[in-house]
Amino acid sequence: MSDRIDEAKGRAKEAVGDLTDDERLKREGKLDRAGADVKRATGAVKDKADEAVEGAKDKARDAMDRDER
Repeated sequence: MSDRIDEAKGRAKEAVGDLTDDERLKREGKLDRAGADVKRATGAVKDKADEAVEGAKDKARDAMDRDER
């Protein structure tokens, strides 16, 4: 599931938990929202790692091109 869906699901559970005074449902909602935060954070880390790998590949290609000349 995407982080946005988890965020919306968590907000909905928290709202229903507030309306019904269900502490367990409110906690589940908070956990869903926290899970969405984790997904966003790990996605950002993955993006940065991908950028670093691509940068390293570009530098290696440039170095190989210079050596071939």
